[in-house]
Amino acid sequence: MNVILRQINLIGWNRMLALLLLVWIIILLFTVIPMLTNHLSSTTDVGTADRLNRAVADLEVLKKQNLELQEILKGISVGNLKSDQKQALENFQNRLFKAERSINGDDEGYINQKEDPSTQYELLRRRLFNNVQEFWYFVSSEIIKLKGTTNDISPQLLSSLNNILNLGVQHKRSLLYDLEKLEYADGYSTWREKESNDLSNLVQSRFNYLQNPTDCKKAKKLICNLNKGCGYGCQLHHVVYCFMVAYGTQRTLILKSKGWRYHKAGWEEIFKPISDSCTSTEGETPVNWPGYGNVQVITLPIIDSISPRPPFLPLAIPEDLAPRLTRLHGDPFVWWVGQILKYLLRPQDKTATLIQNAITNLGFKRPIVGVHVRRTDKVGTEAAFHGIEEYMSAVDEYYNQLELKKKVDKRRIYLATDDPKVISDAKNKYPQYEILGDPTISKTAAVSSRYSDTSLNGIILDIHMLSMTDYLVCTFSSQVCRIAYEIMQNYYPDAAAKFRSLDDVYYYGGQTSNNKVAVASHEPLKSGEIQMKPGDLIGIAGNHWNGYSKGRNLRTNQMGLYPSFKVKSKIEVVKFPSYSEMYNNQGGDDS
Repeated sequence: MNVILRQINLIGWNRMLALLLLVWIIILLFTVIPMLTNHLSSTTDVGTADRLNRAVADLEVLKKQNLELQEILKGISVGNLKSDQKQALENFQNRLFKAERSINGDDEGYINQKEDPSTQYELLRRRLFNNVQEFWYFVSSEIIKLKGTTNDISPQLLSSLNNILNLGVQHKRSLLYDLEKLEYADGYSTWREKESNDLSNLVQSRFNYLQNPTDCKKAKKLICNLNKGCGYGCQLHHVVYCFMVAYGTQRTLILKSKGWRYHKAGWEEIFKPISDSCTSTEGETPVNWPGYGNVQVITLPIIDSISPRPPFLPLAIPEDLAPRLTRLHGDPFVWWVGQILKYLLRPQDKTATLIQNAITNLGFKRPIVGVHVRRTDKVGTEAAFHGIEEYMSAVDEYYNQLELKKKVDKRRIYLATDDPKVISDAKNKYPQYEILGDPTISKTAAVSSRYSDTSLNGIILDIHMLSMTDYLVCTFSSQVCRIAYEIMQNYYPDAAAKFRSLDDVYYYGGQTSNNKVAVASHEPLKSGEIQMKPGDLIGIAGNHWNGYSKGRNLRTNQMGLYPSFKVKSKIEVVKFPSYSEMYNNQGGDDS
């Protein structure tokens, strides 16, 4: 085996694999072509049977050689190979697999096992979906505006506008339905499921490695104080930010949570410790961020005041994961946050039982839409008021779309709110819906009783239930809603489009700028619009959900509106550690 590997290294990986494949194909051609030629030329040739028998025997030899090649390749450790060598090895193994399926006469079974989709294909498929949505936002908004601002509108024109709205929404649903069918008809659905699981397993294994060093006393550590002066959602995002910096600096995160305002005994009584082996701040005298030299223990400030700002802050994703993530997911950063929350929010047995009992008692059943209505502390200051009718209009549209695909036994929602009156109001106005929600949780969410165990249990349940739904209708100005959306990414290969926000686009508090890239030129058609050229960076300030977004052109410094479909997202990619040492130590594969 060592002799084989030395020879391979001398010749070169790619050349060796190409040579092996070429030899294999030549043998196959020389074996099969004569058989086919002779069989077609004379079916009465007395030697045909003998030649067929010899061909079958030769094919059996080829199958055996193929298996031997695969065993040799399996014996090659890929842990120390370069990325191009691993890619070449994988490609060769795939070709061997296809050839074996062909020899076995199993071609038809392989047709459905398509190769991985291209990044360009996946990006285009998602862009088509978004553009259909944005086009409908524009058309419906303009028609509604025309109906509402024209006092002397004729009955004929009013009828025509209503017809356009009715037929237009049907057309929009049909287009979205066809795009959804394409997602399954293109043959890549199995790949998406597998790639999602593989990426998650890779990242979770890295988190576990980082958080469980072999020697805690010598490990480099980053200390994060849980008690940031804000609500539960804000505090969760604070811990996520700490974890991002710990991952980026290769430091084990130590979470100081004793005296937590939501639960005095600390995080570890509600969720599992973020480390099984290293929870002590023991080490050299802690210093504040950014530290100096090779200091062992650093205390991290809140994201709002960290200076200098490290490159690992939101909305950055790791460079080594970016190619796979941008192909798989419509919003790679949201997936990245979802993975961190998946690791952090592993429930203790008591918390898991609480959640399971709630699911059973509420009769949680699919299909179901999650609705989060915030009423108390932020409405009128950070967020505008939105009536229940506005939320339910989006819920209705979701179910109208769903019913193109399948029969819905019952339209149901999970309603989370900090005002119990919202639940009773919704039940009175929408008796055709099955509305799941707990008014007692709503009462404990009020500002006066927020920091209590009962309130903590309630918000944990609400976020968990919302994240498990098929679709979210909420306001992204709320951190509760954004966290539910982030966790939702763990239940689907790509849940980036499974929401309807009534106000903001997705954002992360303390983030770096959220930029878009112009893909088409735009000349202002009316006052308040900005000019764009392809390639311009546009700092987005919000989507108005009417076909237009607001932002600043970083080239011209103009601030104003632009057509939402004329930009695409700019993924912020940063060189994080890849943790290759954990695979070298374990002899595994970090791909």
